[in-house]
Amino acid sequence: MRYITFRRLEVVSFIHSGVYSALLICAFALDKPEPATFIFGLAHGLIWIAMSLVCIAAARARIIPFWLAVVVAVIGGLGPFAGSIGFIIADRRRHAHGPVSTTAGSGR
Repeated sequence: MRYITFRRLEVVSFIHSGVYSALLICAFALDKPEPATFIFGLAHGLIWIAMSLVCIAAARARIIPFWLAVVVAVIGGLGPFAGSIGFIIADRRRHAHGPVSTTAGSGR
């Protein structure tokens, strides 16, 4: 777990959003060129599965807040941009209020 940090998860989330953007461009703007659509689709799926598992473990280790792990795992398959936005919000909260509590009812 020492290799899992908030910043590293945030960077991977933005990479995931970039891969998903490339998939959307290939699928809709470029009329589904193969094998690019397949490669970006496969990369999106694998990154989403890995991010979901790692974020759940990171929430249990109190590296990220639980709500952020839920956003990445639940919404990330359809739109990883939500996870990237979640990391921005969590980062701003960390800087404004100190570390974000991961316990329920904390009010943060």
